[in-house]
Amino acid sequence: MAISQIMSPLPGVFYRRPSPDSPFFKEDGESVVASDVIGLIEVMKSFHEVNAGIGGSNIRFLVDDGDAVMAGQVLAEVEA
Repeated sequence: MAISQIMSPLPGVFYRRPSPDSPFFKEDGESVVASDVIGLIEVMKSFHEVNAGIGGSNIRFLVDDGDAVMAGQVLAEVEA
């Protein structure tokens, strides 16, 4: 199977859930479709949704909730 990468569109802080008391948008091992929101990037108190952009199975996150990320950094991998 081919592995596709989901990259950060912006530098900022990556959050895997919409609020601290909410479940993750996606858990490791779940399937995704291109339109699925997998996280949020916070830039200067503004939040931007990160969509999967690809469909596949077995998403695996490479960054943790609350990690600082750079533009172009790989956030997750998906088996396509």
